[in-house]
Amino acid sequence: MILTIDEVLTAEELAEIRDSLATAEFVDGKTTAGWHAKLVKNNTQLAGKADCSADLKERVKSALLRHPLFKIAIQPRSIHTLLFSRYQEGMSYGDHVDNAFMGGARSDVSFTLFLNSPDDYEGGELCVELADGVHTYKLAAGSAIAYPSSTIHRVETVTAGTRLVAVGWVQSLVRDPQQRELLFDLDTARRSLFATHGKTPEFDLISKSHANLLRQWAE
Repeated sequence: MILTIDEVLTAEELAEIRDSLATAEFVDGKTTAGWHAKLVKNNTQLAGKADCSADLKERVKSALLRHPLFKIAIQPRSIHTLLFSRYQEGMSYGDHVDNAFMGGARSDVSFTLFLNSPDDYEGGELCVELADGVHTYKLAAGSAIAYPSSTIHRVETVTAGTRLVAVGWVQSLVRDPQQRELLFDLDTARRSLFATHGKTPEFDLISKSHANLLRQWAE
């Protein structure tokens, strides 16, 4: 399941993050790429030793974890890795699949949080390969896209301007993407039913199924 999430960050949070990144040190993105991804990764990213790094990571993590759609769809156990990436003119990230483990945690879900407007740059689309073809995304500032880490994906070449994003990886309580999608559908249905009719016997049955499936599948 690919999920787009609007307004993860407020306008004020975006402005503060961009101000911090504007004067921070960026390094070659290849420093955190796997041996095969280094061949196709051409961007820069916030230096791990940068003074603002820890604070900005916490801001992004907190924003994601407070968003109800992220929580019910992803079932996050932890957001274990987060990078701030910058693509300037001529930069791209070719076809690759994310590592199964990062920092000792499993990467079930990858996400990209867009930090500047799509009007600020040309190109730079995120492309995710699925069974029905390639899906392309270029979202508004403050919006995020989450997708299974098992997919092949890429970032097209930026032909003008600068693309600024936060990218990260989540270990979910539920590792199987189809099971996560089923839980999300059930949760969405029961919330809609509750909003329309309140707490009914049908709501209770769906809630029971959702809770028992989560109990069965969660790790």
